Amino acid sequence: MRKLSSQILMAQLVILAATIVIGFLLFAYGERAHLDRQYEARAGSIASAVSAVPSIRSCMAHEVPGCTATIQDIATTIRSKTGASYVVVIDMHRVRHSHPNPALIGQPVTEPIVTVDGQVHLGADNGSTGRSANGKAPLYSPAGRMVGEVSVGIKESSVSSALAKQLPSYATWFAIALALGTLASFGLAAHLKRRTFGLELDEISQLLQEREGMLHGIREGVIAFDRRDRVSVVNDEAQRLLGLRVSAIGQHLNDVLPDGRLRDALAGRGIRGDDIVLTDDLCLVINRMPVTVAGRPHGAVVTLRDRTEVAGLRSELDGERGLTDSLRAQQHEFANRLHAVAGLLQLGYPDEALDYVLQIQGTAADFDNSLRTHIEAPQIVGLLLGKAAEASERGIDLVIAPETWLSESPEKVQALTSILGNLIDNAFAALATVPAPRSVVIAIVEDEREVVITVADNGPGIPEGSERMIFRDGYSTNDQAGARPRGLGLALVERLVTKLGGSTIVSGGPGATFTVRLPVGQSAVSVGSGAPE
Repeated sequence: MRKLSSQILMAQLVILAATIVIGFLLFAYGERAHLDRQYEARAGSIASAVSAVPSIRSCMAHEVPGCTATIQDIATTIRSKTGASYVVVIDMHRVRHSHPNPALIGQPVTEPIVTVDGQVHLGADNGSTGRSANGKAPLYSPAGRMVGEVSVGIKESSVSSALAKQLPSYATWFAIALALGTLASFGLAAHLKRRTFGLELDEISQLLQEREGMLHGIREGVIAFDRRDRVSVVNDEAQRLLGLRVSAIGQHLNDVLPDGRLRDALAGRGIRGDDIVLTDDLCLVINRMPVTVAGRPHGAVVTLRDRTEVAGLRSELDGERGLTDSLRAQQHEFANRLHAVAGLLQLGYPDEALDYVLQIQGTAADFDNSLRTHIEAPQIVGLLLGKAAEASERGIDLVIAPETWLSESPEKVQALTSILGNLIDNAFAALATVPAPRSVVIAIVEDEREVVITVADNGPGIPEGSERMIFRDGYSTNDQAGARPRGLGLALVERLVTKLGGSTIVSGGPGATFTVRLPVGQSAVSVGSGAPE
């Protein structure tokens, strides 16, 4: 009885049996009342027939000697032929002129004459012969004058016998209904057991507790959808990461999240395994897995991991790596120049070696002096010096536009560094497959109203129709198999610019030009740097 199917079967059988028994008793009660009414009507019909016998009417009207015997004989004959328990004829003085017990003939009855209204009366009578279904009819003389009453009764035993004859057939039908209900209950119990995969109640309860504990105890966000993309399960971490409410359960995905890259990733559109999606505040790694049960789709489960802190650490690592690459490039270039100087000295050309050193010193000094003349912020100067070394190693000319000017402490310098670094890295990546000459021109202009950053390259430019699509996280024009997720740099730039209340303009021909305008004088927004593209 611990099995779920057994409990369901027994509960249904008890309910079905109780229903059948109660229904049978109610039916028997109703059928008994119906038979009572039938037999009362039959008794009334017999009474009406007796009151219409001419000899009885004449005898009761004239009271001729010997009429009592005639009435008794007629009543006895009718009683034997109809199966009535009694046929009693009384006069207006309530004196009996016939009765099954001859000793009561000539004796008055205790009940009043009820047919004085000329109607046949039906009911139950507790007379001297026992309880009977009774019918009373008025008795009239040939002249139409009421001279008495005829009372006919049919014993209750006759009614019970008739009911007993009918009940077995009905009991058979009820038994058949009970058997069919039992089979249906057994089939339903088996079906429910299949639907619950053979699990019992305690196992289902334990699984539910374990599921709730697991869902709300893990640090990853979990959100499940049914076949119609309606939210069926969402844990606490997913609510935090997505900003959902508990009421999101049962709602369609389109009703709980706005249109964008995040909703597309949750719906499985354009997602590739562990995909990175940027929101306004978080960097999420999203993985969507379809769920199939018995070979049929049953929705999907999406896991979300918060990688905001990891993205920040990776950004710092990328910065350190960029600095290392810059130092390596400078060391490589310094070694080459040192070898050239050493070779000239070994060959006995000291004047040429001196000219070469002065030429190198002048070129580096000119770039450094030009950079420090136009830009006073040390963070931006350090960034551009490192990017210049990287550009030199890649064979790219990094040019600072003559109109560039930036103060020593500009507003939102951290955001400026991130935006400028991502735009330069994007330009370097665009020039990777372009033959020489390759150049990147940078202009930073600050005034009392805004800071304008312009980064232009002579690369292949922006594909037509994708001017806004390039700012969606995950979109990239230079995907490479096996490479780390790309398409994040420009998306990060767009989010930073939007947070700071600025704007981004993309133009082409030839190459691509990105222009970022950031207003000056507004309250600073706390933003973090992110990984470049």
